[in-house]
Amino acid sequence: MNLFEQLRAWIALVVLSVVSLAAATAEVVIEEQVVFESHGAELAGSIVFPEGNEVLAAVVFVHGSGKQPRSLELARLFAGEGVAALVYDKRGVGESGGEFEGKQPVSEKNLALLTADAVAAVIALSEHPRLQGVPLGLTGISQAGWIVPPAALDLPQLDFLVLWSGPVCKVSEEDIFSKYTADLDATRAPSFDEALNARSRPYVWPAFLGEDTDPSESLSRLKIPGLWIFGAQDGSVPTDLSIRRLEQLMDQGNDYDYILFSGLGHNNIGGSFTSVIDWIRSTVD
Repeated sequence: MNLFEQLRAWIALVVLSVVSLAAATAEVVIEEQVVFESHGAELAGSIVFPEGNEVLAAVVFVHGSGKQPRSLELARLFAGEGVAALVYDKRGVGESGGEFEGKQPVSEKNLALLTADAVAAVIALSEHPRLQGVPLGLTGISQAGWIVPPAALDLPQLDFLVLWSGPVCKVSEEDIFSKYTADLDATRAPSFDEALNARSRPYVWPAFLGEDTDPSESLSRLKIPGLWIFGAQDGSVPTDLSIRRLEQLMDQGNDYDYILFSGLGHNNIGGSFTSVIDWIRSTVD
């Protein structure tokens, strides 16, 4: 076989593999468009279901900060493991109505609004005919650590929560840390105390942002299990402080757990997804 024939055969094999992969993906998941209302805005998203399999659980995924569209690839990963997932375009992004708050994203007002959006998303998911009696979870990453806990308090139908790099600390404490690190992951991420002690003057929370949100207040009152995934190289969230606060809640009787991955940073979903699925399976069984 000459070089041209070898190349043509290789191209044919690649095309066949892509077609096979697309066919396999189509057999694994079903995507359904959904629209739900929250505080005067219509939010648009997708529910991705496992195809031909019993639904193990169903989750809503809450974004991190920034102009985030629906996380379809993550939803497909969930569905491939038997977990239905609702993902949606953040308020004012993509096909969702409302206004995106870019100037004061961690203000008390904006976090409360995003919390209401997450509540509306879970209600929409819980009302789907295919998901009646299926365990429901609320998941998210980063900024979602300040959104998921208060949302969970308003959702008696919720069975569990999972947070990737979710701060278990005040917004002000995360701000102190991320300003020190410039939001950059590092092989050896500093401690929160190191960031705090490096300041030349005391930190003052801007009053115009409203209350300094603290997720521990909601987490102390929740009665459902929760899992946190942290990366030891995280330069955005003070992992050591978050773990200390989480352990205090666990000592008080809350059914929480965490996994710290030494080789992962802030965006750690890919490197920890299997562990999350294993935990969900063990929790809903």
